[in-house]
Amino acid sequence: MRVGIGYDLHRFRNPSEGVLRLGGVEVPGAPALEGHSDGDALVHAIIDAILGAAGEGDIGQHFPPGDPATRGIDSRELLKRVQRLVAARGFVVQNVDATVIAERPRLSTHLQGMRESIALVLGVPPGRVNVKATTNEGVDELGSGRALAAMAVVLLEEDVP
Repeated sequence: MRVGIGYDLHRFRNPSEGVLRLGGVEVPGAPALEGHSDGDALVHAIIDAILGAAGEGDIGQHFPPGDPATRGIDSRELLKRVQRLVAARGFVVQNVDATVIAERPRLSTHLQGMRESIALVLGVPPGRVNVKATTNEGVDELGSGRALAAMAVVLLEEDVP
């Protein structure tokens, strides 16, 4: 078994620029996050955790931020590619535990949809994916509501025949 940790942070765009996508779920009434892809910080943190557990570097090595092929891409597609990569290396995702840190928007009504979206892409039961949300208690960029961050821990198991 292998464990990986991931972290990502993005600032919010201007409120008139798109809708927030987090964990593959659109969150109405919240602005999109800045980023080369769709800015989905939760999925990016999970990708980094998976890559770390597999000893495969990080998201920037696999999907460089200046690559025109990934400009505006749905981060779930990147997650799917990473899942295929680690599966080819003989690993299976056993579980994901993630936390979103944001003052806004309130995410409680969207967490189950995020779990299901992530589980679907990874090909695991939703019970193996947990997503929580918390605030930064008004401290720094996160606490001022200008940014959103996510942390994830992933457990991989070697798929031994």
